Amino acid sequence: MDIYGWIELVLYVALLLALTKPMGLWLFKVLDPQGKTFLDPVFRPVEKGFYRLMGVDPQSEQDWKRYAFSLLAFSLVGGLLTYALLRLQHRLPLNPQAMGAVPDHLAFNTAISFTTNTNWQSYGGESTMSYLSQMLALAIHNFTSAAAGIAVAAALVRGIARSCSKTVGNFWVDLVRLHLYLLLPLALVFSIFLVSQGVIQNFKPYTSARTLDNGAVIQSIVQGPMASQVAIKMLGTNGGGYTNANAAHPFENPTPLSNFFQMLSIFLIPSGLTYYLGKAVKHQRHGWAVWGAMTVLFLGGVLVCWGAEVHGNPRLHAAGVASVPGNMEGKEVRFGVFESALFATITTDASCGAVNSMHDSFTPLGGLVPMLDIQLGEVVFGGVGAGLYGMLIFVILTVFLAGLMVGRTPEYLGKKIESYDIKVCVIAVMVLIFDILCFTAWAVSSKWGLAGLNNAGPHGFSEILYAFSSTTGNNGSAFAGLTANTPWYNTTLAISMIVGRFFFIVPVLALAGSMAKKKLMPESAGSFPVSDPMFVVLLVGTILIVGALSFFPALSLGPIVEHFMMIKSKLLF
Repeated sequence: MDIYGWIELVLYVALLLALTKPMGLWLFKVLDPQGKTFLDPVFRPVEKGFYRLMGVDPQSEQDWKRYAFSLLAFSLVGGLLTYALLRLQHRLPLNPQAMGAVPDHLAFNTAISFTTNTNWQSYGGESTMSYLSQMLALAIHNFTSAAAGIAVAAALVRGIARSCSKTVGNFWVDLVRLHLYLLLPLALVFSIFLVSQGVIQNFKPYTSARTLDNGAVIQSIVQGPMASQVAIKMLGTNGGGYTNANAAHPFENPTPLSNFFQMLSIFLIPSGLTYYLGKAVKHQRHGWAVWGAMTVLFLGGVLVCWGAEVHGNPRLHAAGVASVPGNMEGKEVRFGVFESALFATITTDASCGAVNSMHDSFTPLGGLVPMLDIQLGEVVFGGVGAGLYGMLIFVILTVFLAGLMVGRTPEYLGKKIESYDIKVCVIAVMVLIFDILCFTAWAVSSKWGLAGLNNAGPHGFSEILYAFSSTTGNNGSAFAGLTANTPWYNTTLAISMIVGRFFFIVPVLALAGSMAKKKLMPESAGSFPVSDPMFVVLLVGTILIVGALSFFPALSLGPIVEHFMMIKSKLLF
């Protein structure tokens, strides 16, 4: 764990901290329909035009049920259109490589994957998708699914901030404003930066070149509109790679600078949302406390993963094989161990799923970190919007447990936490736990599940557990040793994505509606403090305890037992 890694880690956290307030203030303006921005002269007429086209009254708000229905209907239509485009891509334009129709089970999986902000890929993008599919069927969802997640977070924050209100905002207004004033401008600027670093952006056919080692072999080199998709896949915590190698591919991630800013872009909006929370509820210290809890968990994950990968494989050490840089299997030599461990922790903290190394090749404890990040609910900054509303579920559970410990009626920011609120929070948490564990149990006890394994024993179990953790958590990364492009896997993984996204969002919006109806009471001496170090410790402890109690038995069968087997085998040399 050298000094260069420590310097980069400190620089990363410092820049993230510096950008949190400006991004939070911008989000506060964007998520206020009356908010004024310097982009208004350009986008306000466009915004009004969209409202007229959709027949939406921007002054009319929705209760949580109408808000949820709007989101579900929008997602359903988007998913169906994506499925149709993938099935018909061989008949549509912008297909210079003559890609065929995507098989029905893969088209279903992919449509659900991008609709739910998961971006799980059972295919190689450069060998499966036409340019039109990449841009229209997939990249558009990188915008819309990200905007939907932020909108849900905004609805919950409004519910907490309002008093005696029946509404939590208007989904269509949030959707339009998030696209025009946040995602499109950021993606445009970031795309230009990526092009300056060498990320390609064109409509050329793939390049055919003879290899240097054998002139008779023709290599096909991918081309296409890549920079625009990479920009929004990171900013929107989508993660779906244009190429199969994702951010390890030199066209998607050419330089150390592009690598650093791609990592920073993943956390940019989720971090800003914590400041937005504090400003919206008029309790800025609480927003920073939530940011602090996220940062503590993030740093813990980075240090464990980095340490495990630096120490490398003890079996190789015992055999006398030099491994000075640590475990370099599955890692790009351009980035090395630290930047691979940092990227893996960030992308699984944030439900992004982009990768610059193969998690399947990490050491057992190094691979445990990204898996546990997902299983904790990806609340460590998390996906755009999803991280904040997931963390607020744990905040309310923490306040409730603290109230029980001291014998007081639990209150959160001047609102009493009642049985209904706890029930919907528990439903949201339990949905994810059951989704992951039940699908994993089904797969490991079925022929179709075991048929996809390329590794036996605990590592094979880890591959299956990681797959359903990733799809339930709407992450999309994978232990790549699992062959998942089969009808059974594509279908079950798609169902787990639906459950992980929408069966979690509906309880969150129900909580938003419940909180909005409550009367906002002034804080008193008996109110539970939600901005001091003790709150941060309780919040972190609640998250870890829920994760440990829920997933420790499964993790014990996978990465933990694999670690001890590796140590034991070292002693036999």
